[in-house]
Amino acid sequence: MPSDSELVWSSDGGDFRPEQKQGKKKRGRSGKSAAAPAPGPAPAGSTIKVKRETSGRKGKTATTISEIPLGEAETKALAKKLKQHCGVGGTARGSSIELQGDHRDKVITFLEKEGHRAVKAGG
Repeated sequence: MPSDSELVWSSDGGDFRPEQKQGKKKRGRSGKSAAAPAPGPAPAGSTIKVKRETSGRKGKTATTISEIPLGEAETKALAKKLKQHCGVGGTARGSSIELQGDHRDKVITFLEKEGHRAVKAGG
């Protein structure tokens, strides 16, 4: 073993990492504050489309909410509220939200209570 090798691991001496963590407050994953702004009513003339899809999902049903007239942060906040309301998993992708299972009626009533205009789309 060469004498000029560096120490790889040792339990002596404790933590050698820089002390950057001690001065900062802990934040969420994205580094932003935990409170997301509540989505307001949709602009006039915009309609959110809610449809049921099974294509490309090995026969499993998903509810897709598209044409959401909100920014990315507001769409993610709305997706979180919808997932909690329906008790399912899902994701926000761009200006659309996907929820696992068929929850079109629940989603439409929830969106209307939030002040958005929503309609069933597709078959």
